[in-house]
Amino acid sequence: MTTTRQRVPRGGRTIREAAALTGLHPATIRRWTSEPRDVYLTQAEHRRDQIIALHRQGLGVRAIARQLTLSPGLVSTRLKEAREAGVDLSRIEPDADPGARDDG
Repeated sequence: MTTTRQRVPRGGRTIREAAALTGLHPATIRRWTSEPRDVYLTQAEHRRDQIIALHRQGLGVRAIARQLTLSPGLVSTRLKEAREAGVDLSRIEPDADPGARDDG
């Protein structure tokens, strides 16, 4: 069961409630209460990087989704996009002995 989340503007009201009270269209309320585009894009890039890093550590789609509080579908989509863009998604093998060094 998937629930859709609406951003709650100031005053604790939903977008629809704020639109009904003000007589404005919900899209106008959404535009006024959303974050700036550059902030959104920065957050989205950070989220993509987190998804890829967790995948490379060996976590599955559902585990990544739980850890980042995202939907499994979004995680799967971002991994697919990364594969199509040529990003290396190979798993990182943990060192058997993290203190061991190979000095040649």
